Amino acid sequence: MTDSTRRIAYLGPAGTFTEQALMSQPDLAGCSLVPMQKFVDVLDATTAGEVEAGFVAIENAIEGTVNVTLDALAFDHDLLIQREVELDIKLNLMAKPGTAISDVHTVLSHPIANAQCRQFLGKEAPAAEVKPANSTSEAAQIVAASGPGVAAIGPSLASAHHNLELLSEDIADHPGNKTRFVLVAPNGVPKPSGHDKTTVVLTQREDRPGSLVTILEEFAARTINLSRLSSRPVKTDLGTYCFIIDLVGHISDELTADCLRSIRAKHADVKFLGSYPAAGVGSTATREQATTAWAEADHWMQSLRSQVEQ
Repeated sequence: MTDSTRRIAYLGPAGTFTEQALMSQPDLAGCSLVPMQKFVDVLDATTAGEVEAGFVAIENAIEGTVNVTLDALAFDHDLLIQREVELDIKLNLMAKPGTAISDVHTVLSHPIANAQCRQFLGKEAPAAEVKPANSTSEAAQIVAASGPGVAAIGPSLASAHHNLELLSEDIADHPGNKTRFVLVAPNGVPKPSGHDKTTVVLTQREDRPGSLVTILEEFAARTINLSRLSSRPVKTDLGTYCFIIDLVGHISDELTADCLRSIRAKHADVKFLGSYPAAGVGSTATREQATTAWAEADHWMQSLRSQVEQ
């Protein structure tokens, strides 16, 4: 399948941060991109086979986990993460040309974006009513079709798409904001890259004192680093939670495989959400170093084995 015929669903309409992150991947940017109204629509379309893959946000540096995405992957879909993409988020206030911030009486955006600009809005537009939209780009689309005094929070890409003017740039309350996106597909596990993550959902079979510690000791005993540990209600009983874990390593690594095998056998049900290349600053260099180290270690082992008497 060529890039141009591969269909990838994402949170639309055109101009969202999701599209911006998707376009940052050269091999994905040339695919046939299919905008959807909500993250769950993206995952539903991917599961139904309407598209080959879906691209969704899963975590934000300020607001934390995107629960709607994580819950859908944990409970409602059998999809595997193929890669992760990190994007620097710069939020801007935009409106029709000629609008001043003092004119704004309504602000629209995705709830996560609204939450990240509370301090700015409280100071610069304290009387404005803040309303949710399905996406930052949809908010810009609504503003473009609305009367005066309505503004949107979103990426500069959305303002260009909808001919809006930036009233104020980079308005998030905290600097260094990033969002992590994942590409998901019905099947397939990418080969090890030398710097990988594995994501699993662990549901304890019985709730007893120290049960979580016992599970975590399985990782500690094998010196496996956990980059994220969060809990989510399993939606069956009050007070019953599962744990979503990102660990450093690939399912093809024997230590990783042995750890998950032991947890499944002794402690908890394990849902595998994928092993995939890790993103972030220094990932490429880390992969190159790992490849070099592995090649040197392999050469060393072959030299030892060559001495074994026949």
